[in-house]
Amino acid sequence: MSMLTPPGMGGKYRITGDKYPRMRRPRRRGRLVVALVASVAALGLVGWGTLQLIGIFTGNDDKASAAGPKADCATKASPSASASAAAYPKPSQITVNVFNATPRAGLAKKTADALKKRGFKIGDVGNATKEFDKKVKGAGLLLGRTSAMSTSLEVLGTQVAGAETRADGRKGADVDLIIGTEFKSLAKKADADKALAALGKPQPEPSSSKKAC
Repeated sequence: MSMLTPPGMGGKYRITGDKYPRMRRPRRRGRLVVALVASVAALGLVGWGTLQLIGIFTGNDDKASAAGPKADCATKASPSASASAAAYPKPSQITVNVFNATPRAGLAKKTADALKKRGFKIGDVGNATKEFDKKVKGAGLLLGRTSAMSTSLEVLGTQVAGAETRADGRKGADVDLIIGTEFKSLAKKADADKALAALGKPQPEPSSSKKAC
């Protein structure tokens, strides 16, 4: 061993000449870089999470999500009610003439009384004329002027299931119920009320949309 060899070092560190080996600590630069990148990533995640929590508690998250996708596409239009829905008269605004075209006696009066209890005004009651006597098939025939086809006659039709509706040349606003050979009774009040309520609801009209969100 040379006098220049440090104590306790031998082997490859044996100094055989007049030069000393360089004694350096292991390089840790790579570890420092990895640790620094991991720290930055962790801080970024913590910051993002904090912003999310702030958004949830302040309600900004909901506003952003509501304004985001919907801002880029047209809102899908929902069906809208028709503004020109027909205005149906109430039963109390309709005068009904009841005529019996069957061989059963007293049917016109009995039916007229039932209609009166349901709110209709009653006009003439009696037997049908020769034009219709024993010639009306089915439950009955509803007659009125042309404008009554989509108003008064529709309302009266809710009370007589299966009755035929027809317009004639009259000028008055009253309507006729001519009882047919297959008539048994008026529609059940619950069913008639449901049908009457359905008339007052305007039908929706689907509108087109450019783009569905």
